[in-house]
Amino acid sequence: TTLLLVDDDRLILTTLADGLRAAGFEVLEASSGEAALKLAKEGDPDLAICDVRMPGMSGLELVPRLRDQAGVPFIFLSAYGDEDVVRLASEYGALGYLVKPVDVPDMLPMIRTALVRAAEIRRLRHSEEQLNTALANSREASMAIGVLMERHRLNRGAAFELLRSHARSNRKKLTDIASELLDAVEKTNDIKPPTGGRDS
Repeated sequence: TTLLLVDDDRLILTTLADGLRAAGFEVLEASSGEAALKLAKEGDPDLAICDVRMPGMSGLELVPRLRDQAGVPFIFLSAYGDEDVVRLASEYGALGYLVKPVDVPDMLPMIRTALVRAAEIRRLRHSEEQLNTALANSREASMAIGVLMERHRLNRGAAFELLRSHARSNRKKLTDIASELLDAVEKTNDIKPPTGGRDS
């Protein structure tokens, strides 16, 4: 498991990184938001632990970019535990919040919990992507069946069998044949006779 640790305080960064490595984690260290973004793209961390207040790019500015550009979940590490900052962390989608000073043994339960939640979120996103793909393919297949029903005056079952038979004979997926059929129909619809009738 790889962690991305981001803190502008070099002493805290080194101390925590050493402790987390001793606990069995791979640790990428960044002392700025810019360095963290680069490491996130190259190192593919499972979780980022980000200081909230840093010069330059703050943790609050960094984490949306980590999430959107590299898909990295995160927890916040801050010397400030006031309600406004904690509320902001929650709104930004943080999986946890640690208040400095903190020792590595105290961090481990939060880190492990966040890793479990991050894995669940990734599974849900993957399932959602699969569902969206299945729905898109299903829509294309249904539309293609509708075209065959209209063109050849078939019922739905016969149109489906015709589409499936064509896919098998061409050794292609049914969804690929459906997509090709719809593309062909679309191109046919683009070819229209000129308006205004014939010249006399």
